[in-house]
Amino acid sequence: MIRRALLALSLTILSPGPIRAQAPVPALSIVLPPRLLANAPATLAILGGDGHLAPGVVVDIGNGQHVTTDATGHASFTAPPDGAFIAKAEGVSAAALVDAASAHTPSAITVAPNVSQHDRFAICGSGFSSNVTADRVTINGDAAFVLAASPVCVVILPQTRTLAGPAKVVIDTGSADASANTFLIALDFVPPNPPLMPGRKGKLVVRAEGTADPLQIVVENHSASVLRFVRGDTQELHTSGGAQNQVSIEVQAIRSGAFSFRARIVPPADPASAVRYLEIAESVAPKNPGNMQRALKAITGQLAHRPRDSAKARAAVQHLAASAPSGSLRALLDAAAASL
Repeated sequence: MIRRALLALSLTILSPGPIRAQAPVPALSIVLPPRLLANAPATLAILGGDGHLAPGVVVDIGNGQHVTTDATGHASFTAPPDGAFIAKAEGVSAAALVDAASAHTPSAITVAPNVSQHDRFAICGSGFSSNVTADRVTINGDAAFVLAASPVCVVILPQTRTLAGPAKVVIDTGSADASANTFLIALDFVPPNPPLMPGRKGKLVVRAEGTADPLQIVVENHSASVLRFVRGDTQELHTSGGAQNQVSIEVQAIRSGAFSFRARIVPPADPASAVRYLEIAESVAPKNPGNMQRALKAITGQLAHRPRDSAKARAAVQHLAASAPSGSLRALLDAAAASL
């Protein structure tokens, strides 16, 4: 059974006493291939509240249609003819772009230059099976878990035994195989020494193993009432690079209690995908006094003229997403922000 999400660590501030590690409980999540092929079959996965693949979850796939995850936590569906596919389950939504079959041409597989040992990531290309059991993926010879699949993308999760460092990813569809190179990164937290005490400041260290290159990461504090990140509870940081590839976060303990935080690698920005999500979001956004449609059009125009200015666009999209109700619009905005 799969029981992992983003790197996460839950600690306890004791008064007095040491820090203890605890296992955080992730929210339900819908795993989709980031790209689908129009009118073609695909497979999604549901990870439950305990992090395991969840059977028996009813998923709304739009147009009055629903699918239910099977005993393995997967469900098959057919992609719409265009636009974006949105899945909803238990108040959670996820979106994926739909590529027209006529516009898609065979290509070599692609993977981000740095991927996490602890989290799922996508491999995109062509000729994949929509059946997760038919796509066999290995990382340096170790079999990886295939969570979701479409003819043009699969989402995989490395095994914990796969070592950090240079990694060759091979995908075998039964009729053909292809490979790509990446770096598998292990992100680890180093607890403060001496241990945190209420009212005191200290530093948490995030250490990256697997590359000597500097990495851009996001660290999120999930317990602001217990522990405060001095420079903001969501921070984008760069590791130092080198043999000790790490970055420190200044924190202050507020009170005794458990706290948790997460770190993830920032993938390369994909402004083109973000623009597609934003254009679809604009078409479904309500015409309200805040005029979200106008704001979305402005962000889309900004990305079209200055695609490298993705950080500013991401912040603007996240601001809009924070005020959007859960559902299709929120899923599209979240997907656009993730693309940036």
